[in-house]
Amino acid sequence: MMQKILFVIHAAPYGSERCRSALRAALSLADRDQQAQVRLFLMSDATGLALPNQDAGGESLLPMLQELLARGVPVKLCRTCAQARGLMDLTLLAGCAIGTLDDLSDWTLEADKVLVF
Repeated sequence: MMQKILFVIHAAPYGSERCRSALRAALSLADRDQQAQVRLFLMSDATGLALPNQDAGGESLLPMLQELLARGVPVKLCRTCAQARGLMDLTLLAGCAIGTLDDLSDWTLEADKVLVF
């Protein structure tokens, strides 16, 4: 039975391990393609994760997000959060999209599990 698992990430990409932990768990679940369907919704400071060309001195989380995208994991950013951080006119990683709270609501209702980081 395929479980639908939604990750809601609020934590900033850098400065704590919460975002990294969410991405690691999402990757592990995405590896189980016959068991789990994974979705990511980025909110608050986590929206910055969807920007390309990050350089965090070798600690970039970008490769993990790119791997999830390559595996077909849908990634949406909260529009209000992205607007508040000036991201609306910036280029996002291919595969990332601006979403709304309606999208988050739909994904939440469709999910079997919701994990919040």
